[in-house]
Amino acid sequence: MGRVPSSPEPNAGVPPPGVPRSAVPSRGELRAHLAAVRLAGVVATSRERSLRSYRLFAARDPRLLLGLEPERAWEEWELLRLMADRCGVSGNPSHTVGPETIDPDRTLAALDAFADRLAAAAGARLPVLFGTGHPHRLLDFYASLAAALSAAGCPVLSPAQGRCIDITTRFGLRIHRIDYVRGVALVRETGRPGPGAAAGAHSHSPLPVRMVLAAAADSSGPLPALVIGDHGWICGAGQLGIEAMGPADADDPAPFVGEAEGRVSVAVPLDDAVRSAYYRPLTRYVLNRACLSQ
Repeated sequence: MGRVPSSPEPNAGVPPPGVPRSAVPSRGELRAHLAAVRLAGVVATSRERSLRSYRLFAARDPRLLLGLEPERAWEEWELLRLMADRCGVSGNPSHTVGPETIDPDRTLAALDAFADRLAAAAGARLPVLFGTGHPHRLLDFYASLAAALSAAGCPVLSPAQGRCIDITTRFGLRIHRIDYVRGVALVRETGRPGPGAAAGAHSHSPLPVRMVLAAAADSSGPLPALVIGDHGWICGAGQLGIEAMGPADADDPAPFVGEAEGRVSVAVPLDDAVRSAYYRPLTRYVLNRACLSQ
């Protein structure tokens, strides 16, 4: 689930440390970068937040299910064991306070699988849908992938543009509008002025992807064969039987449960709320491995 990002991002143009601005990082360089900017290794997510999320998921709180309907009951200890295996958090239930950890080697392995699936989609020219609930941080990452897939001949879909949907937020029920920026779906809270509204809203809801997929089904256009995104976008799509993949934080068990149950093809463990510039080496690494570098 991560932290709610501030808006706007103050130093979005600052290059990430350790990796040249235009270079494709080696595996070792990328591993060092992940730890240096806390995308993996010791991350900003707290252990307390992670354990609370696992408890709420075990209780089937919809805020943590993200549109996923687990095939069976998941106890807290099972979720902790799963997250230790898939994400690299501590599997010790007595570890209850302090910063959370993500294993950089697990992140790299998942990025490789993500890139391989991206290459397969490009080779087959599959229709793809991108969507994010973290537009302040992850929009550039997804937009670069969307541009590369489009150049490779994949239709990048944008159904339900401009449609409105009610989403429950921590401030109550709010009307949001579906929008697309550089091929990536996001939601904007209607009637909200200021720079934060321009960037899009932070949301974990699966309702936008359900509306988008329903609109695609009602139109004469294609349905996505692959959904790339985060939170409700991939869990909601996977629950409906559409292949989905994307990043997930240490306090977001739903994508990893979806992966374990076969409804999310790749969940990449990483912090989903660091500066947007820090994801650029990951973008270059993934596109290079997928033979989609532009």
